[in-house]
Amino acid sequence: STKFAPWLALGCVSPRRIYSECKRYEAERVENKSTYWVVFELIWRDFFRFMGLKVGTKLFMQHGVVPRAGAVWRDSNQADAFEDGQRWKKGETGIPLIDANMRELAATGFMSNRGRQNVASFLVFDLQLDWRVGADHFESTLLDYDVCSNWGNWIAAAGLTGGRENRFNIIKQTKDYDAHGDYLKHWLPELKDVPAPLLFEPWKLSPSQQAQYNVKIGEDYPRPMNRPGAWNGGGGGG
Repeated sequence: STKFAPWLALGCVSPRRIYSECKRYEAERVENKSTYWVVFELIWRDFFRFMGLKVGTKLFMQHGVVPRAGAVWRDSNQADAFEDGQRWKKGETGIPLIDANMRELAATGFMSNRGRQNVASFLVFDLQLDWRVGADHFESTLLDYDVCSNWGNWIAAAGLTGGRENRFNIIKQTKDYDAHGDYLKHWLPELKDVPAPLLFEPWKLSPSQQAQYNVKIGEDYPRPMNRPGAWNGGGGGG
């Protein structure tokens, strides 16, 4: 991450300035994947502003711009759904990649783009909670919050724009993007002695392994929460 997002959100630097500096760097030194993705994200940022202008208040409606067939939204006012939302916010889901990202957000006001996609997928598809619970929480916690980028990204993550549905296999994502578990161990110190790949699914640790790695699942680190829409191999995102 460039970490420019908070400055962009507050108007301290313009997207045109960042774009021009990227192009100058490419002309004077090298064009690479990093410069490509910076410009790509600036374009994505603009897209959500134009989208907001076009769709108006649909950006905040449960069924979004284009309702998703088969979408299930649990009532967030019901006790069990509310509690699930609280565990997600606190980073106490029992799924290490989700918990690490949510704890980083709580501590710093930052979360990577990859992390945002994973925690959103988990909330929407695994927990089947109203996506606006997530969007509202991000509005309250992100340093780089702005209306269009936040709500636009969430409505897209919920599959409510008419585009493809990106549902992520969280365990595969962990293996792909934190193969050695360094990120998980930083934000989940209770799992710091558990080696990868055991770290990715700590609920599978035997009693003897828990003793060996100084963690009691269900006490030091939570067991995985019940997920009514748990990933079963369908959807996109990998």
